[in-house]
Order: sequence, then C-alpha cells, then structure tokens
Amino acid sequence: MTDQPQGLQRQWMRVAPRFLPFADAATDDLPLSRLLRLALFQISVGIAITLVTGTLNRVMILELQAPAWLVASMIALPLLFAPFRALVGHRSDTYVSVLGWRRVPFIWMGTIFQFGGLAVMPFAILLMSEGGGPAYTGHAISAIAFVMIGAGFHTTQTAGLALATDLAPDHARPRVVALLYVMLLVGMVLSAGAFSWLLNDFTDIKLIQVIQGAAVVTLVLNIVALWKQEARQPEKTRADRHLPSFREAWASFSSDDGTKRLLVAVGLGTLAFAMQDILLEPYGGEVLGLSVSATTLLTAIFAGGTLLGFALAARRLSRQCDPYRYAAIGLLVGIAGFSMIVFAGYFGSATLFRIATLLVGFGSGLFAVCLLTAVIARASEGSTGMALGAWGAVNASAAGLGLALGGALKDAFASAGSASWFGPIISDPSFGYSAVYHIEIWLLFATLIALGPLVGKRTIHPENPKSEHTFGLAEFPS
Repeated sequence: MTDQPQGLQRQWMRVAPRFLPFADAATDDLPLSRLLRLALFQISVGIAITLVTGTLNRVMILELQAPAWLVASMIALPLLFAPFRALVGHRSDTYVSVLGWRRVPFIWMGTIFQFGGLAVMPFAILLMSEGGGPAYTGHAISAIAFVMIGAGFHTTQTAGLALATDLAPDHARPRVVALLYVMLLVGMVLSAGAFSWLLNDFTDIKLIQVIQGAAVVTLVLNIVALWKQEARQPEKTRADRHLPSFREAWASFSSDDGTKRLLVAVGLGTLAFAMQDILLEPYGGEVLGLSVSATTLLTAIFAGGTLLGFALAARRLSRQCDPYRYAAIGLLVGIAGFSMIVFAGYFGSATLFRIATLLVGFGSGLFAVCLLTAVIARASEGSTGMALGAWGAVNASAAGLGLALGGALKDAFASAGSASWFGPIISDPSFGYSAVYHIEIWLLFATLIALGPLVGKRTIHPENPKSEHTFGLAEFPS
C-alpha cells in the first residue's frame, strides 16, 4: 500500500513543473513567497502602462475632446526616458553608498516619481481640457506629469530587475526574470479589468478617484515589494569600481556587418506596431461605438496576445529555432491583424476588431522577443548590457515616434478627408484611422524587406563561444 502513494507522489512531482512553470524559480535563498512579493513592483508598472497608453488616451480624445496629436504627444513622453534605462542600470551597479545599498535608492526614487506623476495627472488633464489660467498651464503640467510617470516606472523596473538578478542564483535567474515579466502582463490585464469596471459610468470625479487610487496602490505595492529584499553590502558600493568605456563596448557590439540591418528592422517594426497604440481605443469608441468600459478591455486582449507571442518565442527559441524566421512570422501575423482592423470598421464588427487586436498583440510580442534574441546573440561575452542598451534605445525611440506619428497622421488624414481632398466619397470618420493602419501595414512589409537577408544567419559574435546561448522571454525588457 505504501508503494502506490509514493508512486503517485513521484507522478505529481513530475507534473507540477509542467503546469506550474514558475514553481522551480524559487530557491532556498529566494523562496517563492519572497519572489512573488518582489514581483509586485511589476504589477505597479503594469498599472501605469495600462492607464497611460490605454484608458487615458481614450478619455482625453473622446470624453475630454483633446486633439489626437496632442494626446499622442503626451502619451509618448514617458517613452522618452526609456533610452536612459541603460544609464540607470549602470548607475545602480556603481552607486556609491555608505549604507551599502545599490538598488533600493533607485527603486524608491522611481516609486516617488511614479506616485507624484499619477497624483497630479487627473487635475492636469482636466485643466488642459476645461481651461483656467493661461492656456499653456494645463498642457505644461500634464507634460510634466507624464514625464514623471515615465521616469518613475522605467527607473523602478530597471533597478527592480537588477535586484531580482542579484538575489537569484545563476541557474534560477532566467526563470525568475520570466516570472517578473509575466507579472507585468498580469498587472496590465488586472488593471485593465479594474479600470473598465470602475469607469463604467464615466464622470470627471470618477476619473480623479481612479487615477489617484492607482497612485496609492503603486506606492503600497512598491513598498511591500522592496521591504527587506536587498542586504546591505558596503563592499559593493565602493567608489573605485571600474567598467569598460561606452566606446569600447559599442565597438565590440557593432563589429558584425548585420548588426545595423538588425537594428533598422527593430526600429521599423517597432514603429509600425507602436503607431496603433494611440488609436486602438479611440477607434473602437468612434468607429464601432464601444463604451469606455469595452474599449479599456482591449488593452487586456492586446496584453493576452502579447503573452501568447512571448510564450511561443520562448518555446521555439529554447529549441534553437531561427529568431529571424519567427520574427518574420510575427510581422505576417501583424499584417493580418491590421488588415482585419480595417475590415472591422467597414463591417461594423466589434468581434472582428477584438480578434484583430489579439493578433496584433501576438505578432508584436513574437517579433520583439525574437529580434531581441538576435541582438543578444551578437553580443560578445560581457557586453550583454551594451546590446540591451542599443536595442532599448532603438525600440524606445521608435515607439515614442510611432505614438506621436499615429495621432498626428490620423488627424491630418481625417482633416484632409473632411475637406474632400480625396474626393467627396472620403468623409467617413474611419478614414483617418484606416489611413494610419495602411501605413503600418506598409511599414511591416518594409521590415520584412530589411529582415530578409538575415533569415537563416544565426550569427554568434566571434568573441562569444557560447553558441548554445539563447535569449528569450526570461531576459525580455518591456
């Protein structure tokens, strides 16, 4: 009788890692309870991303009647800080502190910036839309609030991931960081659902309550996540540490001929996928007549598709599949998704629109992870940070430009259509949106052209002998 229970126990031990893929991320030094508590900072980042890129852009464009180009520019401001993530990581590595903390000061500073930006945001938006005082006052305060939010969550996330890497042993680091990025998407999905429910009956007062409530939740989550995580290590905060110069790291990284082509593909593809971020929810509201609640759920659908893209990329790349080939598959899925969005407007189908949103999220996630894999594979030993910095700078710059261009081009084409520049038949409110989605399709085809010569060339940097090196979801920076 004792043999049978023992056999069942062995079976469950084999099954558990399959259905609980992050259970093996825990170690004796970093138990699962501590790891999940640390991951709360990713939940706060997911809340900020959902609020800025999802709920606020719909509310500002439709309910508050702000121009789409202005909203797009505001929402792009948090991304301007993204290229400085490499500098933040470097500063946290070399931070001089008599207390012996490297990551804690940066996580706390990022939390304060994020809390301050969210606390000011609702009043700045209402001031911008309703006036009061000089005309530029609301715009200036709103811009400052968006920049504070961006600086906050980029700083918090960079230092938080560095802290998680410090705490985890070498063999568990990929699974630990994978868990943290899944928690980011969980935060986006949960916050999208919460905002959808709370703003079902939209009023200005509810908007203020929701945004400032998000500020309080951010502060609480990050304090709980940070509490007693980093040990004091004065020997690691000395002022005499030395790192390779930026010039040396860049020369090593860019020595391969295909690196520039790869970064061009990253920029074009990111630009194409980012232009729709500012238009997704307003398109659902203006063209398909969806409510604030229904359009907010689109962020959750998009995040779910992105998670599926992450999962497929991690699974296939762990089996040494060609990252360029799967990045191209992501581009093709994105082309199909954007085409379906255009047809959804013609047919008035909200269901087709939601399916298309899922496909666009899947394609963008698959594309991003695969090309990040290719970038890291080109890094020499010890220059992974340089590769991440280059990828992050191109990715963030293209994303910010895409957000700004998406709104500006939508307004420009809508105005031209209303003025009958393209003939009297072009007067539908969907024309401005449709024109931008067609441009995104063209950009995705251009990305395929840039990527084509690299397919089948899984180049490993000559100074990096680890040909078995893979880089997937575990190290993916948002």
